[in-house]
Amino acid sequence: MVADNKKGRICVTGGTGFLGSWMIKRLLEDGYSVNATLRIDPERKRDISFLTNLPGASERLQIFNADLDKPETFAPAIEGCTGVFHMAHPLDFAEKEPEDVKLKRVITGLKGILQACADSKTVRRVVYTASISTVAFSTTSGSDIIDESCWTDVEFIRSLKTFGGPYIVTKTLTEKAALEFAEELGLDLVSVIPTWITGPFICTHCPDSVYVSMALIFGDKAHHQHLKDTSLVHVDDVARAHINLFEYPEAKGRYICSAVEFKIEELCQFISTRYPEYQMPTEESWKDLIPVKFSGLSTKKLQETGFKYEYGLEEMFDGAIKSCKEKGLL
Repeated sequence: MVADNKKGRICVTGGTGFLGSWMIKRLLEDGYSVNATLRIDPERKRDISFLTNLPGASERLQIFNADLDKPETFAPAIEGCTGVFHMAHPLDFAEKEPEDVKLKRVITGLKGILQACADSKTVRRVVYTASISTVAFSTTSGSDIIDESCWTDVEFIRSLKTFGGPYIVTKTLTEKAALEFAEELGLDLVSVIPTWITGPFICTHCPDSVYVSMALIFGDKAHHQHLKDTSLVHVDDVARAHINLFEYPEAKGRYICSAVEFKIEELCQFISTRYPEYQMPTEESWKDLIPVKFSGLSTKKLQETGFKYEYGLEEMFDGAIKSCKEKGLL
């Protein structure tokens, strides 16, 4: 058994993902011990050296195989932990599975994980990773400001039959289920609601949200609508927000995490000034697009806990570009 230290042990689900892997890196840097869950890999073909080679990993990181389809597989990873950061969520933008099948699987997995947290008697708080899509499509907010009281209208999203719609519905209903089931179990749970996350990455692939944030650089017009009126946050700020909310005694409910808001014209100007080697498209290419609007977000509640954002667009794009170059993507 890997020795625990005075900071205690945190379980991170979805450890090979963009945020999950960065979360493990940050927790180890902060002196925590970590139990990371990865999808079951019977043939052990997956390269996880980007986790096992992290500073502090040999002494304080343990890897567990677990599967949302078999929620009981999470119990060994949760045992003895003081906190659980639940980040595992299937990203199926291609929509290979029907929404109801996916929803049942994710909520069954979530309930199994929360039950294991309650049974452990050691978990004092669960930090659940939601998504800006759970608040951004509210039809009842009545103001331009989106805060933690807003909930996406899932029937409205279903009626649009839009790209990524089932993901938005699944994330919204799962966050609601997390808050409700935790209350039933008497479990302390807070949720973090990040906007598009970008910056450097240690996982083996280019994360979807990094790719979207870099669509102007990659020349992918399909994602211009996501950048027309939106917000970004650095991956390390999101990881730090999770730790802050785990450690902050009075944390309760939901917390939006968003650092920088901009229009696509401003982003174009920023990129062409800082990285002149990348050719920017003309305004013609996006002028008729209807934006997927992720702006007007209030992060006052998170900042009132004493949390401060440390990174702006410069660090986000410097880090993302550097990681993409290292992986041969640019």
